[in-house]
Amino acid sequence: MSDEVSAKIRQIIAEQAMVNVDDVTPDATLQSLGLDSLALVEVVFAIEEAFDVTVPFNANDPSGSEFDITTVAAVIEGVKSLLAGRG
Repeated sequence: MSDEVSAKIRQIIAEQAMVNVDDVTPDATLQSLGLDSLALVEVVFAIEEAFDVTVPFNANDPSGSEFDITTVAAVIEGVKSLLAGRG
């Protein structure tokens, strides 16, 4: 499931950033992909819906959030952690 999780998250980010999924590399920052604060919220909502999780994300202060959204790899790891904590 790990590869499926990564692929789905990359797809969600690519759709919101309107870029090719191949451009959504693990080391890419969400900011470098062109995602503004509204798009970040949309990414979080899409992740929550796709994986049936609640992301601890503060849209008003992303730096103060428990969920790291700085890079694609960080988002993937965060979601994997949420999924592991569920099961």
